[in-house]
Amino acid sequence: MMSVVIDSDRQRVWRALTEPGEVVAWDRRVLAAVDEPGEPFAGQHIRWRYRLGSVQVVLHERQREITERERLSSTLSVGSLRFEQTYTLTEEPGDPTRTRLGMKIVATSQVPVIGEIVDRFGVRKLAAEHIDETLRSVKHWCIAHP
Repeated sequence: MMSVVIDSDRQRVWRALTEPGEVVAWDRRVLAAVDEPGEPFAGQHIRWRYRLGSVQVVLHERQREITERERLSSTLSVGSLRFEQTYTLTEEPGDPTRTRLGMKIVATSQVPVIGEIVDRFGVRKLAAEHIDETLRSVKHWCIAHP
């Protein structure tokens, strides 16, 4: 799990993670919600138009566990690529105006891609890069749009 401290309260960070218009604004890979998902709930299926490299695909997100302003856990899939993604939000001790946003991705040790297999070290590297970019993007979005 990797995390970042954001100079915004948990409600603001939660909104950035769960409102489709905000997700599209801070995540350069997400182009639009295919359906209007509304408030998140466990079992919800959200389809996103998503940019995977230079190719547009549909990303399927299934909400597994939701504790408002504390935890958002989903299973995501694009074609044969599947992984679990979990966000955790905690208030920084003594400062309710700051949020520690954690993110964890769990993927299989091998991921099939066009024409080859990415091994566990490649998967780990891709996941770490994705988490780092996501956390930085959410942080910048929340600070720039309080």
